[in-house]
Amino acid sequence: MTSRPDPTLSDTDLTERGLPVLEMSGLATGAQGRVLVIACGALAREIIALRDMGGWDHLDITCLPAILHVYPDRITGAVEEAVRKHRANYADIFVAYADCGTGGQLFEKCKELGVQMIKGPHCYSFFDGNASFEAREEVTSFFLTDFLARQFDAFVWRPLGLEKHPELRDIYFGNYEKLVYLAQSKDPAIEAKAREAASRLGLEYEQRFTGYGDLESSLKDWVAQDLPRKT
Repeated sequence: MTSRPDPTLSDTDLTERGLPVLEMSGLATGAQGRVLVIACGALAREIIALRDMGGWDHLDITCLPAILHVYPDRITGAVEEAVRKHRANYADIFVAYADCGTGGQLFEKCKELGVQMIKGPHCYSFFDGNASFEAREEVTSFFLTDFLARQFDAFVWRPLGLEKHPELRDIYFGNYEKLVYLAQSKDPAIEAKAREAASRLGLEYEQRFTGYGDLESSLKDWVAQDLPRKT
């Protein structure tokens, strides 16, 4: 079951600037027992929704710019900087990233810093469920999530130069057969964007409703460990 997160969040801001620490109303950062999730901006809406659904009123959220995924070599350093910046103010910190193209570097850094992170290679995998995603072996599929469907131009079309050179499409995507939209919500407007993206890429279209997948279970497990800190 999913709920709609705050519609006032700007996808453009989450892509380019991330999200400053978002506190539960009336609760001060640094209060005893408070914990922090440092997330990718692409997961902000989903994590806020999960926090609200779970009643995790001791949990604050901050997000790094989602566009870091275009430069995965920068993710590990940015996460480390954020952990060190906020560590003194929180009882515990969780990193809401998977490996995300860092080649294992983020995992090693989180282990060094003593913070937990999401298991899996990337958000496509943990939304679909890591075990299911691995078993499918969909090497000829291109994936979108809710956020990436909404921000398709910012993450795919413009960075690959397709806005100015659409003739490059088949060079980049000639080995793909279909676009798989892993849907966190049942929103016709987002589905329409995903279908349009498939058409623009010349790929077959498949929609798969995943909800929050392993993101939900990972956060629930971590929150359960930290609940004693509230008292």
